[in-house]
Amino acid sequence: MQTIMTIVGARPQFVKAAALSRAFARSGAIRELIVHTGQHRDANMSDIFFSELGVPAPAVNLGISGGLHGDMTGRMLSALEAYMIDVKPDAVLVFGDTNSTLAGALAAAKLDIPIAHVEAGLRSGNRRSPEEINRVLVDHISRWLFCPTEASVANLAREGVTSGVLPAGDVMFDVLTAALARARETSVIVQTLRLVAGNYAVATVHRAETTDDPARLSAIFRYLVECARVRPVVMPLHPRTRKALAAANIPTTGIWIIEPLGYFDMIRLVDGAAEVLTDSGGLQKEAYFLRKPCVTLRDETEWKETIEAGWNRLWSVPEYRARHLIDDYGQGRAGEVICDALLVGLA
Repeated sequence: MQTIMTIVGARPQFVKAAALSRAFARSGAIRELIVHTGQHRDANMSDIFFSELGVPAPAVNLGISGGLHGDMTGRMLSALEAYMIDVKPDAVLVFGDTNSTLAGALAAAKLDIPIAHVEAGLRSGNRRSPEEINRVLVDHISRWLFCPTEASVANLAREGVTSGVLPAGDVMFDVLTAALARARETSVIVQTLRLVAGNYAVATVHRAETTDDPARLSAIFRYLVECARVRPVVMPLHPRTRKALAAANIPTTGIWIIEPLGYFDMIRLVDGAAEVLTDSGGLQKEAYFLRKPCVTLRDETEWKETIEAGWNRLWSVPEYRARHLIDDYGQGRAGEVICDALLVGLA
């Protein structure tokens, strides 16, 4: 029995973990220890995802959140290192590009524990973004690099990283594929909000590069206010964004602000929408999975294939490209592919 320590801390990682946790449990050969750094601590941003998606409760919640990037990452690194020394996992698995991802990978690397990076190889090209730095650093110290697309494989090859690289498909597609029928059957969020299917937009804004820049945040909300003149814009509001809006006294006139939603309600809300407006990488993909046009509220995106396929556009670009389907995300079996590769690698 191999012990894999899964590091999570932010809302999208709880969704991604669901695909791997199911695959590990089915294998009967992997003991998973989930460690929650505490990066997202609000119950609507954390606890509800574990319960809804059937992810095992974390073995420990480190309760680390807030502060500057370096401070938060440093506190996580120290706590994770101590826990890894105590538990002695056979491998550490990290997702995506958050501070929790970087801290988990660095702690493992310093203890010579092999690292598996899910969503490896993504690149936006913006080295001013903390997420981009995290992606690059984690990729270059990981033993297994599980790429969601062929483009991410090519990105790694350009950086000289070819060993341990596997195009696995997208774990978020696994989870949405399994959950969509239940979301449609059980969620009443569209009815509760008295929305007309196909006649509203869903918006989210949460990235630090947006919320930490009052001028940028103000510009994005001016854009969203204009969008709300065309159709209702519903925004489940991230706590950090709420605080930044209040601090900068930024108006949100016409935007329907609601509390953060659980996974099934959020998927159902997007499923009924006409359009998605977001700075979230995960929601860009979920919009595509549900075949909803998306406007990305950033100057670049790591999910460039969604732009090229015409389902996504940057907010500074007025038109979508010609639309076609994307083959790269797999058949909803990315979790199984990753689990099998880890079992072979750890044997």
